[in-house]
This record gives sequence, structure tokens and C-alpha cells, in this order.
Amino acid sequence: MDTKKDNKFEICARAVIQKDGKILVCRFKGKKCYFFPGGHVEFFEKAEDALKRELKEELDMEISVCSFIGTVENAYQDDDEDFRRHEINLVFSVNALGEVKDKSMEDNLEFFFLDRDFFAKERILPIALRDSIVKWLNNGQRFWASQG
Repeated sequence: MDTKKDNKFEICARAVIQKDGKILVCRFKGKKCYFFPGGHVEFFEKAEDALKRELKEELDMEISVCSFIGTVENAYQDDDEDFRRHEINLVFSVNALGEVKDKSMEDNLEFFFLDRDFFAKERILPIALRDSIVKWLNNGQRFWASQG
């Protein structure tokens, strides 16, 4: 299928959460690729509010600091879907109130802390976002990237 009504455009808020030199990522159970915690921004919702909501739903986490660090555009089609997706990922560095845990509150997600060396080599999607975060960890500069 390749009609406009079958295609999806999404705005997502994503979190970079660090703990003891490791970075929190997640994946759908049974899948091999990782992505960053967070999710879709709802209509008329601020990105930061969406991220707070998503982290509460996914990890029962409340955050104290949420700093914008960059944006990545991504266009793709999943192998098991008949439609294409085009997303804008608004990325934030996040500090949690309390201890950061990797225990999922949702049955379909699992979370992992990856050390920086492993993180830079792992399949974390979108790849442009992973690569931008690796650079950001080294230089602290905001980023813009696009892939698709």
C-alpha cells in the first residue's frame, strides 16, 4: 500500500537517561533492535509533557530535569507493516527523581542499561539518533540529523 491515508507522520519525545556511565534503552519483547524511552506526542500536548507522561507509563519514573539536546528526522517502513512512517524525534537529556530502574511497567517492553562502548556499536534505531547521541556524549552540542 502506498496511499497517503496509509502512511503515518508522528512526533515523538525521546529520553537519554544515564546511570553509572550507562544509557537506558528499550525494545519490544521478541525484537532485536533497541530504541530510546519515550513515545508519541499527542495532539496539543507539549513534547516535554509527553515525555513525562510516557516515562511514568513505561517506567513509573518521574523526572526533575528535562533539557532539549537535539532532533532527528526518520522515515522508514517496518518489515511487518504495509505503511510507511515518518517521524520527528525531539530528544531530551533527563534526570530522574529517585532511583532509575530498568523494570518495565508495560508487558510488551523491556529496558536495558548499555555501557557506552556497547551502546555505540549496538543496533539502536534510528541509527542517526544513536550516532547523534554518541557525538553529544562527547561534545555536549545540540544536534540535528535526518535519515530515511
